[in-house]
Amino acid sequence: MNKDLISLPMSRTWRDIPQHVRPRAMSPEGRRRMTVGLVRAGAGIMAAVVCAWVAWELALVVRNQPGGILASANAHPVRPPILLTDGVLDNRWLARTLSLPKGSTLMSLDMIRLRERVLANGQIASAALVKHFPDTLEVRISERAPVGRILAQVGKDAPRTLLVARDGVVFEGWGFDGAMLESLPYLGGIKLIRQGGGFAPLSGIAPAVELMAMAKLEADTLYQSWKAIDLSRLSSDGEIEVLARDGMRAIFSANGSYLRQLARLNLLCAAAAGDPTRTLRVIDLALGSDVPVTYGPPNPAVSASH
Repeated sequence: MNKDLISLPMSRTWRDIPQHVRPRAMSPEGRRRMTVGLVRAGAGIMAAVVCAWVAWELALVVRNQPGGILASANAHPVRPPILLTDGVLDNRWLARTLSLPKGSTLMSLDMIRLRERVLANGQIASAALVKHFPDTLEVRISERAPVGRILAQVGKDAPRTLLVARDGVVFEGWGFDGAMLESLPYLGGIKLIRQGGGFAPLSGIAPAVELMAMAKLEADTLYQSWKAIDLSRLSSDGEIEVLARDGMRAIFSANGSYLRQLARLNLLCAAAAGDPTRTLRVIDLALGSDVPVTYGPPNPAVSASH
């Protein structure tokens, strides 16, 4: 028996429905973003092309002239080094310190050893040496400034004056103005410890450095009259004794306000200056508001006039 085949129509989906909606036009902001993206992509491609070209040219130079850069550096003797500093050192000091052999080239210089020579001077806080091919050596340094002086025995010679920096480093000093050095007070009551060819940094002088800085800033006239500062009782009693050029001694407390003590000392000195019949000898500022004052005999010239 024959059976008729029945063909069923294929099922349809929503995709078969005609769409008569126009696509949404791109907004101005969207067009701007697309333009920026295209520009960036173009710039990236251009940069890649330029880098590739530069690398190719360098490869050709190295291939055609092997050792050209090294040969150029070795063919030019080093010029006098260039010194860049924040202090007082000059090119004469630099030439003496580096002691470069005549005819030296940049490639022959031992930069580590040269930097060690520069830093061997305690006046130098930091140093950097830079080569500028083909023939220039640049030396950049930062210097320490002295805040006081100290007498030290160096070798078998007579004691000589050395300088002391804020961080306690002791150094000989080069290039400083003589009048400025004469205005610095001597530091006493300190034990020097030898280290290598010099001395180890002084420890425990921070209170004295703070006192000197405060005095120079707030009472420079008083500070200029200071001849020496004794630190022998600083660690045991917390006291700093200042000796003035006229023989007066002032005792400060390292635990008190230096500004208040300087103000009291200034008032007492001003009052004594108005009375020529008495001379200040000792002023003990370490006891706070109660300041014991010791007067000495009157000036002989004043006594004779009376």
